[in-house]
Amino acid sequence: MTRASRLDPPDMDPPAGKIEKLRNAVSHHQYRYYVLDEPEISDAEFDSLFRELRTLEEQHPELRDPNSPTVRVGGAVADRFTKVQHQIPVLSLANAFGEEDLHRWRDRLLRLLPEEEHSRLGYVVEPKFDGLTVVLQFDDGRFTLGATRGDGEVGEDITPNLRTVHQLPLQIPVPEANGRGEIQPPQRLILRGEVYVEENDFLSFNQEQAEKGERTYANPRNFAAGSLRLLDSSISAARPLKLWTYQIFVEEGLENRPGSHWDSLEQLRAYGFPVCDESKRFGDDEWEALIEFVGGWDELRTRLPYELDGMVVKVDLLSHQEQLGFTGKDPRWAVAFKTGGEEATTRLLDIGVKVGRTGAVTPNAVLEPVPIGGVTVQAATLHNADYIEELDIRIGDTVLVKRAGDVIPKVLRPIKELRDGAERLWQMPRECPSCSERLERPPEEAATYCVNNACPDQLVRKVEYFVSRGAMDIVGMGSKQAELFVDEGRVKTLADIYRLPWDEIEEIEGYGEKRIENLRRAVEESKARGATRLLTALGIRFVGSVVAELVMANFRSLQDLMSADLETLSEIEGIGPKIAEAIVSYFSLEPNRALVQSFADLGVDLTMPDRDRGDSTGDLPYLGKTFVITGTLPTLSRAEAKERIEAGGGKVTGSVSSKTDYLLAGEKAGGKLEKARQLGVPILSEQEFLQGVNLKE
Repeated sequence: MTRASRLDPPDMDPPAGKIEKLRNAVSHHQYRYYVLDEPEISDAEFDSLFRELRTLEEQHPELRDPNSPTVRVGGAVADRFTKVQHQIPVLSLANAFGEEDLHRWRDRLLRLLPEEEHSRLGYVVEPKFDGLTVVLQFDDGRFTLGATRGDGEVGEDITPNLRTVHQLPLQIPVPEANGRGEIQPPQRLILRGEVYVEENDFLSFNQEQAEKGERTYANPRNFAAGSLRLLDSSISAARPLKLWTYQIFVEEGLENRPGSHWDSLEQLRAYGFPVCDESKRFGDDEWEALIEFVGGWDELRTRLPYELDGMVVKVDLLSHQEQLGFTGKDPRWAVAFKTGGEEATTRLLDIGVKVGRTGAVTPNAVLEPVPIGGVTVQAATLHNADYIEELDIRIGDTVLVKRAGDVIPKVLRPIKELRDGAERLWQMPRECPSCSERLERPPEEAATYCVNNACPDQLVRKVEYFVSRGAMDIVGMGSKQAELFVDEGRVKTLADIYRLPWDEIEEIEGYGEKRIENLRRAVEESKARGATRLLTALGIRFVGSVVAELVMANFRSLQDLMSADLETLSEIEGIGPKIAEAIVSYFSLEPNRALVQSFADLGVDLTMPDRDRGDSTGDLPYLGKTFVITGTLPTLSRAEAKERIEAGGGKVTGSVSSKTDYLLAGEKAGGKLEKARQLGVPILSEQEFLQGVNLKE
């Protein structure tokens, strides 16, 4: 369908029928636009449909409906918010601040669950959105109530404001979501979600407000919360609010309820709710992979357009959740992995700046030493100049500081009530503190940069990152060695790491024969890490280990990637325009292309495993193919199946779509199997997969 014509009501319909068809048409196109991001008609055509519906409703007030798409423009003005008693308590989560906390949480699960259940244990990892938690209620498929979380027991009724959020379906199921219209809504559905604002929308709104001399917000979370707690819903309707849903509390009147949290997410998608695609499911035998995935949340945060404050790990099977139960206010079956930690107040003595590996110049707080969480904190990040200006942080302020595990502490806000008038305003310096080159701030960016590629501080940070564990993993070469080798002129480019003059290093104090031999061996071993690790190590903006893996799954070598254009990269699932532009821009510069060639000349492996070993694509049976794995396979773990697919040139994604080439299905496949059938995606058993049966040409 490319036009709205088949949804447009005929003129001869009576008012009730015409209004109903118009509501269906408008709801359909709102879902296509706001949830799928796949509009079928122009804005002008949509506006025409919308105006016609609103006119008819005004002409026939007896046919008005609180769930009509026209209510999204708001208009209800409340005197106050009424209290809502939640049918199911909306509990908070216990926190984990490092790998050890996660291991202890899992050990507790294994102690509490019967031993015969251990083999069935699985987990779902989801982003922890930094917005406003909301509880949504649908009765017979119609949106009837929306409330804030409140204290977990009692919230506030914000139904009129939530009706203005375009991604929230006002009636379920949305036919477009399940493709058949056969799914019946439950008698009652209560679910949990998060209303949020994207970073760019937040910055634009604040800028407009500042220009008008009106109120601005400190951060996107406060903006989302404040926008939903306005007494005039027409003002809420003008705010760029968005929604993710992620948990079903109550689902009454269904014969076959989902048996796992993962299947519940698929159920929400089938009803037409927006569900984030960044979630991932793991078996207990994939625990180490889960730890690695969770540990990369900071990287995920950099490539998403909205704020996160961690990841949530949940036990997958609902039967296991019931067995594990709750302790106090927290469910035992879920934990939030956060970089949030303890807080304290101290005095801001000064503000300095630090040059990072990308050239970003970050202001840092010099603090009066203060103990937080067993560690004495003397420095903290201040993010960027806008952050300092927005919060009105001044040198000499008493500030609130938060420490998060091993992550650098953060200044949250100044305690303005304690000012005595001696505090001083701060401004970003005009010149780089390392190389004295003039600093630049690109339009529409919050960061300020030193654009001198020869800047010594940048090179030190680049070397630190290149040799780090997640990149080329050169054991024995850390920040001190990076600074030493750069300062002494032994490393002028990243390639010089593989040209270190070992005989000269022997003359450096502290570098004995054994230490040098170990370091030389580590440097030599790192040459075999492969293209994905090398791409990560280059430190291209927005390209960490996860993005590097997504990108290199589509190329045979780093040289092939260097020749890729913007269109090719943008077509890779999970790679947005910012990432694609950053990669193309990096490899368009001759010094960067020369650097990659230097690595090749020095014997660094620039290829993908098993991708350049044969003479034809016969060695790569899955080249360019996208797989989804679901259910329990008879002999292979998911990690083993994924490894085989990637070794054959394919890639594995988490959700079934029209772009999926195969679904590899085991026992208890759940909603993905049904969706694959609906979309006509070929379904492989493990035996067919191993034998290469039913593979498309």
